[in-house]
Amino acid sequence: MAILITGASAGFGEAMCRAFAGAGYYVIGAARRKEKLDALQAELGDRFFPLQMDVSHTESVYQALQSLPEHLQEIDCLINNAGLALGLDSADKAEFDDWQTMIQTNIIGLTYLTRQVLPKMVERKSGYIINLGSIAGTYPYPGGNVYGATKAYVRQFSLNLRADLAGTGVRVSNIEPGLCGDTEFSNVRFKGDDERAGKLYENVQFINPKDIADTALWLYQRPAHMNVNSIEIMPVAQSFGALPVHREAPPPAEAAHADFDKQSMSLFQKIKGWFK
Repeated sequence: MAILITGASAGFGEAMCRAFAGAGYYVIGAARRKEKLDALQAELGDRFFPLQMDVSHTESVYQALQSLPEHLQEIDCLINNAGLALGLDSADKAEFDDWQTMIQTNIIGLTYLTRQVLPKMVERKSGYIINLGSIAGTYPYPGGNVYGATKAYVRQFSLNLRADLAGTGVRVSNIEPGLCGDTEFSNVRFKGDDERAGKLYENVQFINPKDIADTALWLYQRPAHMNVNSIEIMPVAQSFGALPVHREAPPPAEAAHADFDKQSMSLFQKIKGWFK
């Protein structure tokens, strides 16, 4: 039995590989950057198996799974962590190629890999799918357009999996993080603009990858009869804001009328003062 973690070369994925291997589980770390995976194997030893995989290409996913050694082909837990955000422009200015990349990775890649792994879990009547969603799948924000939509998909897909898998013994959870630092997420989103990425985390005690890794491990170690459908995590420093209301400037006629009323009131106050 093994834990398959995608996006294992950095951030949440790397931290989860450490957490699960440190707890004594066999971990398959999947990512595009093989050199990062090799470095992680050197650190974690025999409990870690590096698997080069690009989840945005279904053929890469298929070939990678076929290449697994026999003793690691029984996957007890799939952690769909690989994903990304690109850009923070409004929808009318965003790059459509960025939208396609996010959809291909966050939706199609996650869905395809899940479909490849799930049948054996159902056959064994045991297994766990842990998806990495985001609070962006629940709370919209300017510039979140397609990224938020992909995470809303992950949220609903997780719930629908729960409905489909009733009675199979397979568990499904969706982890929905808020503001998290010490990852490559914002550096990727802003396409290497590290200064812009860094400003998001200035003077904030944010969530870090270990927090998410510990949460994933805690979920996996719950009793087999217990399912946490979703878990939303924010730093204490992050909360909710009021819904903004855009107000147009009054038309010129209304503005002139408002000025007249203001002047009339001022004159009235002046005359009233004469009789005090």
